[in-house]
Amino acid sequence: MPLRTVTSRLFPMTAVVLVSLSLAACGSGMSLTQSKARGYEISEDAVAQIRVGQSAALVTAVLGSPQVTNSFATETAWYYLGEKVQQTAFGMELSKERTLLVVYFDKKNKVVDTERLGVKDGKSFSIESRRTPSYGQDRTFLESIISSI
Repeated sequence: MPLRTVTSRLFPMTAVVLVSLSLAACGSGMSLTQSKARGYEISEDAVAQIRVGQSAALVTAVLGSPQVTNSFATETAWYYLGEKVQQTAFGMELSKERTLLVVYFDKKNKVVDTERLGVKDGKSFSIESRRTPSYGQDRTFLESIISSI
């Protein structure tokens, strides 16, 4: 088969493949932002099923295992945290919604109360960048090597 015949058959197929890939890259499935859910997705129907006096086993059957548990003097609290974030094209994530569901139990592992908290219920704080002084000397790397000889 002459080279000219192979080239003339290969060119249209190559052109079709390149045009197809170019159009697929411009599809509506690609966007600059993407929404994600993290943690526990808190369902309104599931929360409505939890009532005062129910057992911890029933709460586990409805909501699943808690992400965090905390025991106080006479109460135990189960925490379910869910967050919806939006990720931009450059990997930055913006928190759109954060919900914390807390289920309180008494000593007999019966539901006492439930509470839903959001971002506006929390408190913002800044991390302190100052260093806490320690006793002793602040030595450089070389000083600590020399002093150990």
